[in-house]
Order: sequence, then structure tokens, then C-alpha cells
Amino acid sequence: MTKERPPKKEALRIGHRGACGHAPENTLRSIAQAVALGCDLIEVDVQRTKDGHLVLIHDARVDRTTNGKGLVAEMNLEDLRKLDAGGGQKIPTLEEALEAATGRIGLILEVKAEGLAYDLCSIVRASGFTGPILFASFLHDELQHLRRADPEARIMVLLKRPPKDPTAEAARLQATHVGLRFDTATKPLVTTLHKARLTVFVYTVNKPKDIQRMRALGVDGIISDYPDRI
Repeated sequence: MTKERPPKKEALRIGHRGACGHAPENTLRSIAQAVALGCDLIEVDVQRTKDGHLVLIHDARVDRTTNGKGLVAEMNLEDLRKLDAGGGQKIPTLEEALEAATGRIGLILEVKAEGLAYDLCSIVRASGFTGPILFASFLHDELQHLRRADPEARIMVLLKRPPKDPTAEAARLQATHVGLRFDTATKPLVTTLHKARLTVFVYTVNKPKDIQRMRALGVDGIISDYPDRI
């Protein structure tokens, strides 16, 4: 766990799932759009193909975000490359995303499947990426593996509902960040997490009135499909 509070509002403008503007999510075009919008970070989702490649896609199936059908884990990279992920974009590999973002924008890498942690850290390390990277997941066992793989990693615990003990899970995982569903965030909860030296992000905040309410709570990061509204 970090010993010092990170800079205030360190990541106020973030493109959730790469959906910046009208760019298709989890594509290289979405990264470019996030850079153009002046986002601090863009959140992308990582899964593994049948032949072991790490790629950017949110769902376990390709059906929603591409013109194909099937499970990502049952498709080889070559097969995924043939699909249209929107506007002629292809599903990028993690290596391609790192290359596109390095020195231009930070990344939130959300782990969407089990067993990715060690390979994920290895690829990031080998890429020489310059800029902030957060590893995030609802799969808390994966976050434990990430912490073992990289003792210096910035880790975000994603929570679907208010925790009974707001800081216990973050402490157990040695997390630096906590991601709250925005409609569960309250001023006392944010204050408690800040006192524990945790950086607080909220997701997915799209309506202007909700964006303003999150600002008033003093959160450190707002994850949105529409960062231009922030």
C-alpha cells in the first residue's frame, strides 16, 4: 500500500473501455482518440486467445463488439484478426496497445480472465512502456498474482458494491487504488479510503449531473465513456 497520497485528481479524465468519442472500444483508434481528448489514462480490457496471445477485448465472446461469433478463449489470434471490431478496426494485441500508448497516455489494464497476471506483467515490463499503468480487476485472486509478479505495481481493486470494511480488501491485496461503482460512492466512504492512503476512482460516470456529484465527493479519478464531458 502506498505511504503517500498520490497527486490530487491524478486521472480525472479517462476513457472507459476505450469508448472515447465514437471510436470503437478496445481499439488502437480509441487510444488515439483518448490522446486527442487529453485523457490522462484509458481503460482497456485484457483476455487470452486460444494460442496464448493477450488481446484487448471486453467480453468473453466476440459477438457484441465485432462482426464475428464465438469465445475469445477458443479462437486463435489469426482468426480474431479477421474480425471487424468497428469501423474497420482490428482487435489489437496487448503489445500493440502498449506501443500505441507509450509516452502519450497512461493505461488501466483490466484483467478480464484468470491466469493472465504473470504474462501480463512480463509483457508490460518487456515493452519498456513509459507512463502510468494501473492493473485493475474484479478478480481479486488475479490481483494477488499481479502483486507477486510485480511488487511495485499500481493495483486497483474494483468493487461492485460497498464493502463492509472499506479498506480490508485493499489492504489484503496491497492495493494502491480502489474503483467504486459511482452510485455506491459516498463522501464518508471516499474519506475513509483516502485516510487509508488509497486513490479512489469511480466508474462508469456518463451523465453531467453524476460527473459533478463525483467531483464534489473529491474522488481522484472519474472513469467515463464520455471523457469530453468532464
